[in-house]
Amino acid sequence: MQIFKSENKKSNALPLLAVGTFSLHVFTLLLLIFHGSMLQQLGRQLTPQSLVQLVDGRVITVDPQENLERQPETIRRFVAETMSVMLTWSQEQPPTTVWEISSQLVADDFKQKMKSQVTNLNPDSQFENVNRGTENVLVIQKISQPTKIGNGRWKVEMLANQLTFSSYDRLGKSTSFNKQILVRAINEPATSLPNAPLPSHFAVYRLGEARLEIYNVCEIQDKNCSGNSK
Repeated sequence: MQIFKSENKKSNALPLLAVGTFSLHVFTLLLLIFHGSMLQQLGRQLTPQSLVQLVDGRVITVDPQENLERQPETIRRFVAETMSVMLTWSQEQPPTTVWEISSQLVADDFKQKMKSQVTNLNPDSQFENVNRGTENVLVIQKISQPTKIGNGRWKVEMLANQLTFSSYDRLGKSTSFNKQILVRAINEPATSLPNAPLPSHFAVYRLGEARLEIYNVCEIQDKNCSGNSK
């Protein structure tokens, strides 16, 4: 009789144990769902979604992602216009001012070398001591299609001439400027507008919207041109 009562108690405890285990699982599941929703809301706050309109008129939201792709024409135009701005100066827009503005489009660790590249001379002699009435213009003959050399990195070949005019030489002097120019995609524009911007500031700011920067320049015949600017 006692054995029967003991077995009866065990059989009665089993449903209670099953109910308790099930309730614990339900509580754990609800806790996980709550934590998941909290993390999702926090993620949305930290990485706001972007609104995208599709071709058929539908609108969707997408999570922001790093974009290292650029259209070939965007790269070619960036190189051509950046080099034109950088190598065009006059008495009204002296080279020191032009360089200060346009160097925003050059990688920080390459700026000093680039300053020498764009002058073809000692930077101090041409940038700091410009003869009165001297003007410099870059005339581009050809910009090649960009060659992809890495993730978000391209190489462009440019054939151009620097034309330098002075008050005593109105015919000008032509110097070849044939280079391989390496550019890379960046996440954020490096350009900004000052309180009293010049026309050059607006031009450079517009170029910066492509989110590209020049990080090396090599001679056209250099077979080992790479991302190492040292």
